[in-house]
Amino acid sequence: MTYCGAIELMTGDRKALHKKYHDKFYGFPIHDDNELFGRLIMEINQAGLSWETILKKEESFRKAYANFNVRKVAAFTQRDVNRLLSDPGIIRNRLKINAAIENAKTILRLQKEFGSFEKWLEHHHPKTRDEWVKLFKQSFRFTGGEIVNEFLMSTGYLSGAHAEDCKVYKAVLKSKPMWRQPSRSLPG
Repeated sequence: MTYCGAIELMTGDRKALHKKYHDKFYGFPIHDDNELFGRLIMEINQAGLSWETILKKEESFRKAYANFNVRKVAAFTQRDVNRLLSDPGIIRNRLKINAAIENAKTILRLQKEFGSFEKWLEHHHPKTRDEWVKLFKQSFRFTGGEIVNEFLMSTGYLSGAHAEDCKVYKAVLKSKPMWRQPSRSLPG
């Protein structure tokens, strides 16, 4: 079952939480590097957990990680790591916390070389899922296949975020520049 179909089976607050993300964010392009970084943090933290857990903690993640400010997170010290490890509002996993800090440093390097994290992604687009996974594993920490796949689908670089019969599908397509349109010839 697709995410689109699964939401229709949910009820109450749970449905409202997922529907907001599905209808307004999932699959839509993100042009702000800090927000791209934030999505990467959230996808990394989702590993081994439900997406619902991460959605419920999004505001806590924003607060804990300086509103996903790449430059600020790249400058985090051991004191910040200790603060994050004791923050019950986020996922307190040392590997994921260290990955966020190191990935922020990587994004700063990519910004220097390409102008932005988004431009780095654009430079490498289009790629197959496997090519993206290889590139992310070479560039970032804690970025396995599922994390990379979800990050790229959720930001519009890989197709598959929405079923073609989903009412949000057309809105996502309209929001993408032509170079990001899903290609029938590429797996995604």
